[in-house]
Amino acid sequence: MSPDRVDPHPGSPHPGSLHRAVRDAAARTPGAPAVTGPAGTATYAELDRHADALAWALAERGVGRGDRVVVRAAKSPAAVAATQAALRVGACYVPVAASAPPERAAALAADCAAAAVVADPGGAAPLRALLGPGTPVLGTAAPDAPPGPFPDPGTGPGDLAYVLYTSGSTGRPKGVRITHGAARAFVDWAVRELGVGPGDRLANHAAFTFDLSVLDLYAAFTAGAAVSLVPEDAAFAPALLVDHLHRERVTVWYSVPSALALMMRDGGLLDRPAPPHLRAVLFAGEPFPIAPLRDLARWTGARLLNLYGPTETNVCTFHEVRPEDLRRDAPVPIGRAACGDRVRAVRPDGAAAGPGETGELVVEGPTVMRGYWGAPDLEGPYRTGDLVRVRADGAFDFLGRRDRMLKVRGYRIEAGEVESVLATHPEVAEAAVVVHGAGLDAALAAFVVPVPGARPGVLSLKRHSAQRLPPYMVVDRVRLVAELPRTGNGKVDRDALTAAG
Repeated sequence: MSPDRVDPHPGSPHPGSLHRAVRDAAARTPGAPAVTGPAGTATYAELDRHADALAWALAERGVGRGDRVVVRAAKSPAAVAATQAALRVGACYVPVAASAPPERAAALAADCAAAAVVADPGGAAPLRALLGPGTPVLGTAAPDAPPGPFPDPGTGPGDLAYVLYTSGSTGRPKGVRITHGAARAFVDWAVRELGVGPGDRLANHAAFTFDLSVLDLYAAFTAGAAVSLVPEDAAFAPALLVDHLHRERVTVWYSVPSALALMMRDGGLLDRPAPPHLRAVLFAGEPFPIAPLRDLARWTGARLLNLYGPTETNVCTFHEVRPEDLRRDAPVPIGRAACGDRVRAVRPDGAAAGPGETGELVVEGPTVMRGYWGAPDLEGPYRTGDLVRVRADGAFDFLGRRDRMLKVRGYRIEAGEVESVLATHPEVAEAAVVVHGAGLDAALAAFVVPVPGARPGVLSLKRHSAQRLPPYMVVDRVRLVAELPRTGNGKVDRDALTAAG
């Protein structure tokens, strides 16, 4: 028997591309809501026209198949239209959070050689100044009524759909290249597994820069359902999230466990009856502590699904929570292969891990990335760097990172990138970053060695970081130290720093 764990229900990869989803839904039900939320509502017909108008505008500026389009905009129907417009001209989109400093957006645009940038009106001017005349910057508003549907660009499964930048170990962010085929393999699996239909309303909690958003948007568009956008500034405001869940009549909720735990602890989620329309709660990005998961299971009869997969693989395993899982002391398993992927655990000696053994999770199959931006295409399976234990039933328990990549509030953070930014502060000689606490109490802590005679303030260091990093990578705590502890081989002793919390 093969040691690979294979999705037993892979289905067939969707032959189309992401750019067809909204147009096909608009042809079926043009008046149905496509995108809703505090920033406004757009029907499928309205979203389709807006995307066409922006696509024509991009094409007039020379953007075409194989190009990259950076989209830096707050979550709104217009931002969604901008991503669709990029796909319609055959380009791929590169999302950047509106809260990220303009300098970061400009740096990513330069890194991926973006052919154009689409930004909210307030954010367009600083980007024009930073990028210069060589890179056109468009607003998210539809420039004019489109002359008609934009011609099909002919993109196929092997063309890039989007590039998501994740934290890089070298101090520079890495762009994960995802093709239309990889995204469709994931999205179509999700539609089948969840039974998404036109009557559903999927909450979009994650930022567009986070791979969780791909399910929210494209599962909804594929099925002709509605996606309800949660504003980024409300992403960890528990009372607002609970109100959103009820007010928007959400049927499928997907977020990091930290958000759900906050909704239960501080948002009053458990004080109100579970809405009858909620039928599935999905979580990913970090282990869900078992105590709050038990509370959630007692509160709702909705399906509870744990999805697993780094950005580089989309979702590659999943597990539906069962009553016996809630009697464990550890978080629930990450389960078995999904989306047609093949997964296995590999021991340090290279052999396949058997039941009860630990190994690194390795993934290959239709959802795996093409590679990182600027690097050769990935050859062979993808090594996740995550350690798992093989269960007796063939599923997997997640144990942690092999390289100790940091996780805070569901975001994957390479300490090196944060440290490299702190080290550029004129009063910092050296810096090391670790996580103190776990779950809801997890905080990004920096240990800073000042230059001689200096004493940098916490606000100064945070301001310096906020100008170069997205908000979730700005440290929560700062401690000034005379020197960093070292291991016997001279490396920073991160275990000692973690224990110093």
